[in-house]
Amino acid sequence: MVRVAPSLLSADFARLAEDIQSVKSAGADWLHYDVMDGHFVPNISMGIPVLKSVRQCTDMFLDVHLMITEPVKYVRQFCEAGADLVNVHVEADTQEKILEALDAVRACGRKTGVTIKPKTPWEAVLPFLDRVDLILVMTVEPGFGGQKFMHEQLEKVRALRSLVAENGKQIFIETDGGVDAVTGKLCIEAGADVLVAGSAVFGAADRVDTIRRIRAEL
Repeated sequence: MVRVAPSLLSADFARLAEDIQSVKSAGADWLHYDVMDGHFVPNISMGIPVLKSVRQCTDMFLDVHLMITEPVKYVRQFCEAGADLVNVHVEADTQEKILEALDAVRACGRKTGVTIKPKTPWEAVLPFLDRVDLILVMTVEPGFGGQKFMHEQLEKVRALRSLVAENGKQIFIETDGGVDAVTGKLCIEAGADVLVAGSAVFGAADRVDTIRRIRAEL
């Protein structure tokens, strides 16, 4: 089953609860929650207080993507604020600290994920394979929405899907950045089963139709 996870970074913050209900009613499966610290990526976004508010207004699965340095310092707080899955970048700290962060998320009873930037080889996830429920392949440079999809990242998706299958793992492969009805189909064909879409969903006049097209149902 392919899951569509609209990115709240593209929602209307003045009517956030309404936008969340709208995408849920339109058939979205998860919500993607981007956290940026202005250091790991050149932008600042939502944090823990907003996540608490989001959790109070929806029962949707919250996929929290931490684009922050030293995530081990904060993962427990994001779990306590309502995250269902906490996803950290392999580039954000040492291997030892990333493993520590993943263990902390698991200790909170939440699902775990790791993310790789476009310039990071897919092999960078290997040390974490036994600790994660999801691997996110960024298909744009992290930090800003509305960027053009990087088709060359599909090779990583294919490689990771093969790796997961060969090891008999149950791990989601997620793509994030420039995903729409056209690129979403390419991601699915490459092996992705979670598609993060921001402006393509929240900017659509017909969100039901858009989500179905991203999921390649039409």
